[in-house]
Amino acid sequence: MDRTELAAFLRAQRARLQPADVGLRDDGKRRRTPGLRREEVAALAGVSDTWYTWLEQGRPIMASVQVVDALARALRLDPDQHRYLRTLAGLSTPRAETVTDGGDPRLRRLVDAAAPNPAVVYDCHLDFLAWNTAYLRVRHDPGAMPPARRNLVWMMFTDAENRARMVHWEPAARSVLSQFRAAVGRVPKDPRFVELVSALDDASPEFRAWWPEYPIRDFKPVTVLIEHPAAGRVGLDIYQLRPVEYPDLLFVLQIPAGEDDLRRVRELLGEDPVPR
Repeated sequence: MDRTELAAFLRAQRARLQPADVGLRDDGKRRRTPGLRREEVAALAGVSDTWYTWLEQGRPIMASVQVVDALARALRLDPDQHRYLRTLAGLSTPRAETVTDGGDPRLRRLVDAAAPNPAVVYDCHLDFLAWNTAYLRVRHDPGAMPPARRNLVWMMFTDAENRARMVHWEPAARSVLSQFRAAVGRVPKDPRFVELVSALDDASPEFRAWWPEYPIRDFKPVTVLIEHPAAGRVGLDIYQLRPVEYPDLLFVLQIPAGEDDLRRVRELLGEDPVPR
């Protein structure tokens, strides 16, 4: 807990509010400082005047998630300010609201701008949200999959064409599974995760065998090799990034590993080779 910064942040947020902003009547008494009084914030949050005063003074007291969230409501904090308050209090931050479909035009422009590099955006379940033509031509067409199965893990473990194209399928599949396992562990009762795990357990013997092992491994830089039926072997360096505005989305960029790989990708896209 950053007690000094927490105290300063609370004082600043209290100072910007007037009684009418939080549904209180002004009692007509002269206020020595701008904004709400400490006791008013304490009453709105359901805590004692003394405890809240000590918190604003930076004293060594602890604040629970419930109390910090109550303070956020009392001080009318927006989601960004709420997450910042939790961070200052040494607590986990609430998840940001995210995109749940591929309808955001910014995502489409993002993946299209990455061409000729294959690019794709996944949501927190590793469901496909947006992908560009290069991804479709080089790797796989998510649009050919049923909407309920338009998912990276499902594709990796059940799609025979994708598996045949991957020179080293097993390490790639285990890597994807480890990231999926970590994501499920954060919200194990999420209905989408529950449904996916059950379906994958039925559909894939490898998934069924590896899932109980609890594979957990953060993403590591890797080059995957694709044996494309039309272009031949293509090496792709994998990069993972997260958009600031949607931190639980995953933007994956797949950059051809060398000049020959880039040439093959451009040929698949119907582009002329770049003159040397």
